[in-house]
Amino acid sequence: QLQLVESGGGLVQPGGSLRLSCAASGFTLDYYAIGWFRQAPGNEREGVSCIHFSDDETFYAHSVKGRFTIVRDSAKNTVYLQMDSLKPEDTGVYYCAARSFTTVQAMCFMTRQSMDHWGKGTLVTVSS
Repeated sequence: QLQLVESGGGLVQPGGSLRLSCAASGFTLDYYAIGWFRQAPGNEREGVSCIHFSDDETFYAHSVKGRFTIVRDSAKNTVYLQMDSLKPEDTGVYYCAARSFTTVQAMCFMTRQSMDHWGKGTLVTVSS
């Protein structure tokens, strides 16, 4: 069964850090781009960061550039999102998605329906 499972969300104070994980099972990520997307209450889902598993090419949304880092671990078939200097506006449900035959720049702007696989999400709350 093809699955993406996110973990690592939680409550953190402004300025704090969290590391999210996206673990894939049932398929190899070698030919996929993996993206992190987030959705705050009342907002559209937006692309945060994307990475291509084959060449490590990355893309970051302007709002998170310099604060978030996306990396992959091929041995674990997992992608991580290190989030530092968190702000209240980073609050939302974070989802990972997989899409084959795409560039990372394109993937981070694609619609929900364009993805091959989605995880169920993990909640990140940044609040004092």
